[in-house]
Amino acid sequence: MSEMTESSEAKSADLSLKEYALSPLNSDKRKPQPLALVIFGATGDLASRKILPAICRLAIRGELPDEFVIVGAASSEIDDEGFKKIVNEATKDIEDPEGVWENYSKRFRYVSGDYLSKETFVQLNQVLSEVDDQYNIGGNRVYYLATIPKLFSVVADGLKSVACNKPKRKDNFVRLVVEKPFGVNLESSKALDVDLHTAFEENQIFRIDHYMGKETVQNVLALRFANAIFEPIWNRRYVDHVQVTVAESLGVEHRGAFYETAGALRDIVQNHVMQVLSLTLMEPPSSMDAGGIRDEKVKLLKAVEIADIDEQVNNVVRAQYGPGEIEGEKVVGYRQEDGVSPTSETETYVATRLYVDNWRWAGVPMYVRTGKRLAKRITEVSMVFQRPPHLPFAGRLSRDLRPDVLSLRIQPDEGISLSFGAKIPGPAFKVKSVSMDFSYKEAFPEVTVDAYERLLLDAMMGDPMLFIRTDEVEQAWKIVAPIQESFLQGEPPLARYPSGSFGPIEAERLIQASGRQWQNL
Repeated sequence: MSEMTESSEAKSADLSLKEYALSPLNSDKRKPQPLALVIFGATGDLASRKILPAICRLAIRGELPDEFVIVGAASSEIDDEGFKKIVNEATKDIEDPEGVWENYSKRFRYVSGDYLSKETFVQLNQVLSEVDDQYNIGGNRVYYLATIPKLFSVVADGLKSVACNKPKRKDNFVRLVVEKPFGVNLESSKALDVDLHTAFEENQIFRIDHYMGKETVQNVLALRFANAIFEPIWNRRYVDHVQVTVAESLGVEHRGAFYETAGALRDIVQNHVMQVLSLTLMEPPSSMDAGGIRDEKVKLLKAVEIADIDEQVNNVVRAQYGPGEIEGEKVVGYRQEDGVSPTSETETYVATRLYVDNWRWAGVPMYVRTGKRLAKRITEVSMVFQRPPHLPFAGRLSRDLRPDVLSLRIQPDEGISLSFGAKIPGPAFKVKSVSMDFSYKEAFPEVTVDAYERLLLDAMMGDPMLFIRTDEVEQAWKIVAPIQESFLQGEPPLARYPSGSFGPIEAERLIQASGRQWQNL
């Protein structure tokens, strides 16, 4: 893709800024215009676990317009009443003392059919026309693709076939929310992009990564750009290296068959890790809006050095969990999970070293690790600072002193920790590392907003800031592509680690080769 094409696409992507520039985006209460939310895959797991509960909470908080309807679409042969039962079951544990959600759910509709059949979309168009007239919706649409990825293009084409992909009037909007994964490799990602753009403009497409909806991910921006004490040291002169950790104690659970087609590299590194890394390392944006922030994220991703396939054996570790023990309970290895091949070579753990070739980060290694069935569930970014050039109290006086570290904990204990040296009380001048901790729960005890609630509301408002632009997706895939290809060639060899451990010994060797060590989970 040429620079001219990329630039024009980026501008097109952010034209929607004009749609919401006059809206109260920074207020605590934002309310979209009247709209119909169409959920494709409405009877599936994602809709029941995430989407419907999020919409329910938005309604109860008064953040939905009175003129709002959900239209479910799926292959399940149920009617409107059957869909309402699914909605009620998915939201039964959410308190609704004033019956707000109950009133909304009475008007919800459902369309049953095959996405490959145009008749399904003809029927959907008819239902949307009916709710427009009945509930004063006015023609505004948000389509949410909560289906399996191979149906994304099919649904987009189906909507186009009945002219549901374009606004009917100038004051209407039509938006498409797309769940990850955005393709299975670089080529399929580009093909999906072409298919979606055949039916929708870039500024209509909202690619959702739920990590971007987490308050602590967004707080990276606040930490960096609202505090003068951090920005001067946020560079290669003071930072020795950066670590990004996405550790899970759970295994693949009931998703074994899916995970066999994905693996840790595609499931976590290509999306979540690249998003967090770009926010952490990017340059200050010229403006705190979608255009400014997304432009800088893309610039950062383009600066990440892309190693050749042959170099990956020295930069990457891939591994798979075996049997072990989690919190005192024995668990099986990955190859014994339901839906997993007994000879599977799918990685459940990846560790890699990256470099960013720009003025700010030249020469600073970025260490990334992610894995399942590890000793602890934690997602964090750690900025490890360089040691002082000279310690007057060296030797045993400072043997408990570690490098200063600024850690941003994204989950589960959201907060920020700063580790630094302090004198131990007593007559001797001994120093050791201590921590200052900031906890989100303690500082902001009020109920925090779920990531899906924030992102769904942003999509309905037309705010693209926390969504992934097409050039971001492509660049993230370009970084991951050589690693993915090396895995397909069986390099590096698949290592093993016991469940409940901190990962394979090979990951320790990767970072220890440069005299560094992973932050303790």
